[in-house]
Amino acid sequence: MVVRRFLWGLWFALRHPRAFYRTKISGPLVKFVYDTVQVYKLRTKKGINSLREILLRGTIVAAATSVLVWLSIFMYMAFYYMYVPTISHERPVFLQFKPCQNEKGICSFPSAHIQLTKRQQLLMYGQPYKIHLEMEMPESETNRELGMFMVCADFRGQDGSLVTSSCRSTMLHYRSTVIDILYKLIFIPFYILGTVEEKQRIQVELFAEYEDRETAPVTDVYLEIQTKYIQLYSAKFFINAQFSGLRYFMFHWPFVSATIGITSNLFFIAVVCMITWYQLIQSEDYRSYASGIEENRRMEYLKGNIEDDSSSFEEDTSFLQEGGGSNERDYLEERKILDDIKPVNLEQ
Repeated sequence: MVVRRFLWGLWFALRHPRAFYRTKISGPLVKFVYDTVQVYKLRTKKGINSLREILLRGTIVAAATSVLVWLSIFMYMAFYYMYVPTISHERPVFLQFKPCQNEKGICSFPSAHIQLTKRQQLLMYGQPYKIHLEMEMPESETNRELGMFMVCADFRGQDGSLVTSSCRSTMLHYRSTVIDILYKLIFIPFYILGTVEEKQRIQVELFAEYEDRETAPVTDVYLEIQTKYIQLYSAKFFINAQFSGLRYFMFHWPFVSATIGITSNLFFIAVVCMITWYQLIQSEDYRSYASGIEENRRMEYLKGNIEDDSSSFEEDTSFLQEGGGSNERDYLEERKILDDIKPVNLEQ
């Protein structure tokens, strides 16, 4: 049987060498080359698509991460701005008095008006503040003989109503004659050069823990020094916030608190995004849309298979028609014989 098929194949090759070459040599070789090229094209296309997909996903992940990080930073900065007030407010004090007409000196108590803000409020509600007045006084004989004197302050609202008031006593720091002489002898070079002056800075604490009220915020302060013989170089009004708890930690350890706050915000936002994403992919609209996409892909795949089968059938028909120069029946018989020979050759 094997010899018979071999003889039939040899007879067909001798009788129809061109058809034998096309069906057994040229055709399979062309198909092999075509399939190889298509495989490499498909791999290259998949590689390009994979690279594009990786770049696209990386870009999306980087953009989403940047948005989340900047949103966390913005949330922490907004919270810090709203929760931690300005630690210190400083205002210059311009004292005014009424001079005497018949003699030198002043004939009224020195006073000043300090406008804290033109807005509705300056201080944060519920935050304790330390308020004091700093006066720069020369160590003159007049101030030494002045003794104690009173400093009073009236805190008023935007409408001029009195919110609170405070009066505190103070005096120039005492220094004995011997200590004063020794001190000046030691620092005499600095006095000559002008780097040190004969003056003292006197701080008068008006409030230790003042808290502004929401119903009556303070916008103006009226100061009065209740002595007509005081001598001053300058004066300044200070309001310092007394932080405690979380505000103290956020102000004195800003880097650590910012790291913890931004990380917490980032974790919270990430959890919210994950929950939102899970709710989205589990929604009925998403499921119906995904099933529609899968159905369209399945229909396109089936349609492509049908078109491939029809094109293969047309190629076989056209090939048969091209061999119509000889007897069509003989050609079909010879092709059947060759198809029978093929598995035998593979077994051998």
